Formats: sequence, C-alpha cells, structure tokens
Amino acid sequence: MSVFMSAFAGLVGALADALHPLFQTASTAAAIVLFTALVRLAVHPLSRAAARGQKARTRLQPQIAELRKKHGKNPERMQKALMELHKEEKVSPLSGCLPSLLQMPAFFLLYHLFSSQKIGGDPNELLGHQLLDAPLGERWHDALAHGGLFGAQGMVYLGLFAIVAAVATFNFRRTKRQMAANPVTPATGPDGQPVPGMGAMTKLMPLMSFATLFTVSVVPLAAALYVVTSTTWTAIERAFLYRDMPAAGTAMATAV
Repeated sequence: MSVFMSAFAGLVGALADALHPLFQTASTAAAIVLFTALVRLAVHPLSRAAARGQKARTRLQPQIAELRKKHGKNPERMQKALMELHKEEKVSPLSGCLPSLLQMPAFFLLYHLFSSQKIGGDPNELLGHQLLDAPLGERWHDALAHGGLFGAQGMVYLGLFAIVAAVATFNFRRTKRQMAANPVTPATGPDGQPVPGMGAMTKLMPLMSFATLFTVSVVPLAAALYVVTSTTWTAIERAFLYRDMPAAGTAMATAV
C-alpha cells in the first residue's frame, strides 16, 4: 500500500510541477482539479451508457407498471419478468451505478494522501502545499481556527461552498421540473401496495445534492477540491446527456 501511495503522490507531484508555470503556489490544487477531470473523462463512456440505460428504463415504465399489476402478489414471478424485460430490451438495472463506483477509489486515494503525515516512510511534503492561504491537508475547522469564517483560509472554503450551493440549486430546480413533468410509478411490494418510505425518499431526492456541502466541510481541502470539481462536472454532464429526457430518473447526481 505504501508503494502504491508513493506512486500516487509522485503522480500528483508531477502534475503540479507541469502546472507550476501557470498556477505557481496553487499548482498542486490545480493538479488535483486536473486529476479529477481526467478521472471523469475516463468514466464518461460509462456515464453515456448509464444515460442510455436510464432513458430505456424510463421508456419501459408503462410495461413495468403492467408487470406489477399482473405479478404484484408473486415476487418471484415479478422478479423473473423484470429480468426478462430488461434482457429483451438490453437494459442493465445496474448501469447507472458504475460511474459513481469507479470514482470512489480516486476520492479515497486523495483523502488518504492528504490525511497521512508520512508516505512510504518519508514526510508527506504535499501537506505543505496550499490553495491561496489554505493548506490542502487541513479541514474547514482548521481554517476557522486560523482567522475565522472570513479569514484568508475561511474565504477559500466560502468560495467552495458557494460553488457547491450553486450546483446543488441547479440540480434541485432541474430535478423538480423533471419530477413534475414525468412522475415515476411508485415502487410497490409483493402485495402490490407502495413500499413504505418510498414517498418520503422521492420528496427528499431533489435535496440530496446539498449533502455535498457537509462532505466539503469535513474532508481535507484536497479531497474537497475533488468533490467540488466532480460535482460540477456531474451537473454539466447530466444536463447534456439527459437534455432530451424530462424524467425523474435523472434526479440522482454523483457527489464524487
């Protein structure tokens, strides 16, 4: 593990060195943003596949509703019928999860890299790098302890919070419009009745993007930069990929 982390630290350092002429002391922060963009670019084909799958699943909603009416009291038959329908239409129920799952290792790598005092037995020099006056290895509570909310470090976090809030508001409004335009048939149990709690979850779904604010406030600044960059990328990407699909199914946005 230490060898792997040393290699990853070397990669971040190499990107920072390449960007130094343009970004100077913020070159490591810029390297993190570039690394995030490269990760998102690598999984973009899967995001496109997930969008195609979501559109197909939305198109199948009337057929799924009919299957629920027909087999609602026979869960085994219902599951088999759904699998057959998805197979016939060449739709994977799990396709939408893959882009998020493949991004998680990158986030945890950055989190671990900027939370470790030593890498490969040597002091972690990356912890001394900064974005403006805020060290990349520290958290929001550290910034508050050094100058308060409107201090030099605190202002960096306020900028990140403003970006996250703007993206979350965009997602919220877009999701509300989509859910109003095309309500999804509520999930039902074996008895054909709505699953308890699903109604409340549907109402809360548009607010989930705002949870990113909490993540940014508790992780190291380097990991927060990854989250903010990835969240912004997700909002733009989904607006493009789902531009011709006014469906509630696009409500879930990837936080990392």
